[in-house]
Amino acid sequence: MREVLIQGAEVVVTMDGTRRELRGADVLIRGGVIAAVGQGLTSAGQVVLAKGCVVTPGFINTHHHLYQTLTRAVPGGQDALLFGWLKTLYPIWARMGPEEMHISALTGLAELALSGCTLSSDHLYLYPNGARLDDTIAAAADIGLRFHPTRGAMSIGESAGGLPPDSLVEREDAILEDCLRVIDAHHDPRDGAMVRVGVAPCSPFSVSRELMRDAALLARDKGVMLHTHLAENDEDIAYSLHHFGCRPGQYAEDLGWTGADVWHAHCVKLSHEEIALFARSLTGVAHCPCSNCRLGSGIAPVRAMRDAGVKVALGVDGSASNDAGNLIAEARMAMLLQRVQNGADAMSVREALEIATLGGAQVLGRPDLGSLERGKRADIAIWDVSGLEAAGAWDPVAALLLSGPTRVKHLFVEGRQVVAEGQITTINLPRVIERHNALARQLAH
Repeated sequence: MREVLIQGAEVVVTMDGTRRELRGADVLIRGGVIAAVGQGLTSAGQVVLAKGCVVTPGFINTHHHLYQTLTRAVPGGQDALLFGWLKTLYPIWARMGPEEMHISALTGLAELALSGCTLSSDHLYLYPNGARLDDTIAAAADIGLRFHPTRGAMSIGESAGGLPPDSLVEREDAILEDCLRVIDAHHDPRDGAMVRVGVAPCSPFSVSRELMRDAALLARDKGVMLHTHLAENDEDIAYSLHHFGCRPGQYAEDLGWTGADVWHAHCVKLSHEEIALFARSLTGVAHCPCSNCRLGSGIAPVRAMRDAGVKVALGVDGSASNDAGNLIAEARMAMLLQRVQNGADAMSVREALEIATLGGAQVLGRPDLGSLERGKRADIAIWDVSGLEAAGAWDPVAALLLSGPTRVKHLFVEGRQVVAEGQITTINLPRVIERHNALARQLAH
């Protein structure tokens, strides 16, 4: 059975039950699983020297739209609020197809890997010109990241009072049929699964009440998780009050969209009552701080949610509304925004790192991930704090978010090395970027 020994780390941040940080420690990987964490470990297998490095659990990204890496910094969408931004980009996205979905996912996942991410979700809710969720699942397999894609959908187009153009919506019976297909083809419920599939109607303003309810019933029948956008900004709240006669949290609860198997993206505008509802029902939240800043949506009440017992994780959101896909930068922004809103002691570096690792595992229902402990899967990020960014840092763990680095040195997923010495090992990244840019240029003309 293949072994890897990560040896002599400056600090190993375990995120275990007591949040131990071990100095001068090692991590032994055997067969894709953590076999031991401690000092003085030995192995006859591969040895990765971690002198001058901080070792953390792999970061977990719980909300993304990978296809949007092809539409970063698009004129007309750079300074718009959510609804105006969507109206600018929908016609561009309608021209994509299977290759665009595959290449954009490769590019976005590579960017995430270099920022310490070992597991990413993806919310793909449009399928133009023959595109399928399978296109992104294949990309994750190529690069070697753990993946939780969700079969999104839009069913109410402009002619029926919805936001998306009619060309991007689907029949609701076809949506449910394809949800069943991708779950049966790709979902793996076992510990250590590299792919799990979720069901994810795009948002309350782009699908019907019936589809929201039917999607929840289908997901629970198949034993998969549910995901959507919720309470993202003031426009979102106004839409819910006008069309449904209630706030988004109440709408979600009425349709079966609360529970330990549900996580919602954004939740910037949750009320105190909605926060209490999510805490009681064990509903998770994907916090997307950079996107919330970029679109002017506001600062999510993460401090209040955490204090109430709500499960909170991080998401980079789409690369057309961030416009980066750097998960360690997202953790830093989450910490800073809570301090802006609530004071300098509102969130520590270590709490932000916990949200980025263990928090993601809890939200996605992955007790096999999120910490460095014997028996957990070997998803591990190694950060070099001996360089320029962390020079002079007295606390190397705090340096990760207060100064840097922002790029991982080594990354292991299921014990396999995906990043070595700051470079992706599994794909020809320069060639992928070249094709990615060519496709972006085609969309721009």
